[in-house]
Amino acid sequence: MPMKRALLIGAVETTSIAFDALIRHPHWTIGGVVTLQPELSHRHSDFTDITVAARAKDCPVIHVDNINRDEALDAMAKVRPDYVFVMGWSQICGPRFMERFSDRVIGYHPAALPRLRGRAAIPWTILRQEPITAGSLFWIDAGTDTGAILDQQFFHVAPLETASSLYAKHMAALTTMLDRSLGALARDQAGRIVQDEACATWAARRTPIDGLIDWSLSASEVARLIRASGRPYPGAFTRLNAADLHIWAASVEDAEPHLARPGQVIARAENSFTVMCGNRTALAVTDWSGAEKPPRLHVQLGE
Repeated sequence: MPMKRALLIGAVETTSIAFDALIRHPHWTIGGVVTLQPELSHRHSDFTDITVAARAKDCPVIHVDNINRDEALDAMAKVRPDYVFVMGWSQICGPRFMERFSDRVIGYHPAALPRLRGRAAIPWTILRQEPITAGSLFWIDAGTDTGAILDQQFFHVAPLETASSLYAKHMAALTTMLDRSLGALARDQAGRIVQDEACATWAARRTPIDGLIDWSLSASEVARLIRASGRPYPGAFTRLNAADLHIWAASVEDAEPHLARPGQVIARAENSFTVMCGNRTALAVTDWSGAEKPPRLHVQLGE
């Protein structure tokens, strides 16, 4: 079987997973890696610098700020790839990009397509309490996450799943799918299963401000936001003494017998503090940043 040449585009851990899978497969070679300059790493909260690993394997590295610019398109075309893998890149592949590479572009989406097309699929999976999700390899087309499915790996979402643990499950799913799909791609026999539009849902973009805690919500709702917004994402936060207090881990507690307003600290220990929430529920915070000590008793958070 002749070797296939890949062009890999990305700047997060997904990119590293794809790089490793392509390197270890006997019928693939990586003709080039396209990624961000380190000074542009702020574009991805989960940025991974693939440059060192690529150069260690003698893979040419192409640094770009936008894959749709003419100079970037020209550099990528010189690789002459059989397939393009877009794994962990925030920009849409534009019309000129698709014209260059036609129907040979493969993407990864951390959701069970056609569910949760769009942005921030991992946080939305937790916020929407999806019981089952999947990693999806798909053929990128002119739409947003609308192309035919190449492969999917389904798994359960734990009741107390965090962004970090769900992210790790997706990396494992991607590894599994690439190991079983790269052979079929090398033979030009990979599947294309059309997505069912009747089942499609859409996930809107999330920004750091979406992590702002509303203490009038129940403790379980606040805890869910904390789990969905945590590392590698910017985190859920509140205000304390005119500064942001980021909360990374918390658990629901019994609010009785406390009488307090939502957002008021009702208990304090050396390594935790408890906050009154809506519906007479409470939340014990066990991991936070932005303050060296737990807030004092009865302080009102969020002001």
